[in-house]
Amino acid sequence: MALSDGTDMGGSAEAFLTTHWSLIEGIKKQQDPKQSLIGMLLERYWKPVYCYLRRTGCGNEQAKDLTQGFFHEVVLSRHLIERADPSKGRFRTFLLHALKQYVIDMSRRKSTQANIPPEKLITLEIAHLPVLPQTTSKWSPEACFHYAWKSAILDLTLAAAKEDCLHAGQETHWQIFRDYLLYPTLEGRDPPPLKEFRRRHGLSSEKAASNMVITVKRRFQRLLRKHLRSTVSSDAEADEEFRDFLETWQFGAQQG
Repeated sequence: MALSDGTDMGGSAEAFLTTHWSLIEGIKKQQDPKQSLIGMLLERYWKPVYCYLRRTGCGNEQAKDLTQGFFHEVVLSRHLIERADPSKGRFRTFLLHALKQYVIDMSRRKSTQANIPPEKLITLEIAHLPVLPQTTSKWSPEACFHYAWKSAILDLTLAAAKEDCLHAGQETHWQIFRDYLLYPTLEGRDPPPLKEFRRRHGLSSEKAASNMVITVKRRFQRLLRKHLRSTVSSDAEADEEFRDFLETWQFGAQQG
């Protein structure tokens, strides 16, 4: 898994800024499904859909075609968004259920995009394809779907945390958090000793380095809660998502 300051599966930091259910309600009220709101929603969810399809055994091109077909035939043509109800659970769970049925239906058919009129085709920017970590090779398609969705949230949160640190003049804080906690967590390895960071950055003590990590980690967790809350309809669901997220990447296992 090639790492920068984010994962290799997320999208732009703009992608999750609007509350998901508010976005869906806006789509329900509009008449033209090609307007910007529907495009934003498709951009948020094509990677989990694509990853699910790859894990079911589809090749790259087939998965891209099926992803395009699913959003046109099911999400748009069958008015899936209009039928979404926040009182009945998470939108991505609702979407995943529809995707499973679509895969079953498509196994009985020979074509995907051939059934989509060109003038009604909503083009997805499937240029930067997500790469699943090697550890997911034994996961179920459902697990890969959820992993891809969480990875997008992780990228957004890390980008926001880094921006906050740089704005606050805490570039060293960010670098130590990244090299001591973020990279080791994502790579599944032990962190380097804090004394390395004390020497590297000319700090007064290892405790100073530790405090910097804690500062950024708390900022990261605050931003994570904010972004997760934007995707669900209640604080209780957000708390559950938060715990599940930390369990996935073990960000709560080290440093305060």
